[in-house]
Amino acid sequence: MATITMTPANHDTTVADGIVLIDFWASWCGPCLRFAPVFERVSERHPDLVFAKVDTERELDLARRYAVTSIPTLVIYRDGIPVFGQPGALQEASLEDLVRQVRELDMDEVRAGYAEQVDAARDGQADAARDGQDSRTA
Repeated sequence: MATITMTPANHDTTVADGIVLIDFWASWCGPCLRFAPVFERVSERHPDLVFAKVDTERELDLARRYAVTSIPTLVIYRDGIPVFGQPGALQEASLEDLVRQVRELDMDEVRAGYAEQVDAARDGQADAARDGQDSRTA
């Protein structure tokens, strides 16, 4: 499968199921331009996966949502859970190895760990909100 263009309109449905690799890039970025054919070739060898590209110049909201500060940045989802994120262009063998590792993940383990992280973040936000209210009433 060739790569697709990711936008805010198709983001949530795209990352919801299966394995999705997202390449954040820009046309002026030399390393991005060198990584693009690697990303494309690997996508052709894995038609069961989704390979999406986000032009950070056009899709500023998505770049901000992911706090992208360096490009290229690669983010990988599996079954709606982000399992990898890293800036920098990868060699083809490294990208293939990442695909292999993501395929081999024990998703029951990943889901449990992700749920714990979400709960901890939620608890932290509730504590911060409560602390903010306490300081206003004191």
